[in-house]
Amino acid sequence: MIAMRISLVQTDIIWENAQANLRHYDEVLRSLKGQSDLAVLPEMCFNGFGSDVVKTARYNDDNVLLQLQAAASANGLAITGSFAAKEETESATRYFNRGFFIYPDGRTVFHDKRHLFRIGAEGELLSTRAERPCIVEYQGWKILLIICYDLRFPVWCRNVATAYDLMICVANWPTVRIASWDNLLEARATENQAYVCGLNRVGHDGLGIDYNGHSAVFSPIGQRLTDLPEGLAAVETVDLSREKLAHYRETFPAWRDADTFKLL
Repeated sequence: MIAMRISLVQTDIIWENAQANLRHYDEVLRSLKGQSDLAVLPEMCFNGFGSDVVKTARYNDDNVLLQLQAAASANGLAITGSFAAKEETESATRYFNRGFFIYPDGRTVFHDKRHLFRIGAEGELLSTRAERPCIVEYQGWKILLIICYDLRFPVWCRNVATAYDLMICVANWPTVRIASWDNLLEARATENQAYVCGLNRVGHDGLGIDYNGHSAVFSPIGQRLTDLPEGLAAVETVDLSREKLAHYRETFPAWRDADTFKLL
């Protein structure tokens, strides 16, 4: 059996204070040493969604990322989340909602949010380079990484020919639309015959928006496997089984009849 322990870090985000957030994450990650294989942090985990990206954006090799890489190594686990990133050329500075997957050896894979949140004018401030879904391999698992609003778009999440075993969506998904979050996580798991992990923040951000969590892991049949408290900071670790996943796909091979899509 190839099992993986995944830890959902449902937490508040201190507004525009990367070092304070890092201190909190460091405490959490140290508590997971030897107890988990992968820790999942929220979208924009250093400063909060909607914060001033010009002020808070970081380069890929910024000290903030280096500190998380060191924490991954020290605690023997992988870490995923997203942050406000920037890149500079001679003519312009561009900003991104950039996901990361840090391996225990410090190696890091980056990916950009594909669908920028129109209602929040995210596309007016940020850019994207995401042309293909980002799938990483870790401990024998194939993991699709998406960010918040991406969850609403099933073609982007389509598991063609079982290309991935686990989808992870990191988010700042507000309470006012949380019913959609619950429904979409379950639907993505069921339609793609894969585990789905959705990690959402709690608390109030600097813009006065409320978040109540509802972080969860769903099984490939759409069963909720976690029991995190609503609206409260908490950490829960769940064991995922590749053996159960393979057995389900073999005995109910609906994936073989799925439509394929070609991204533009």
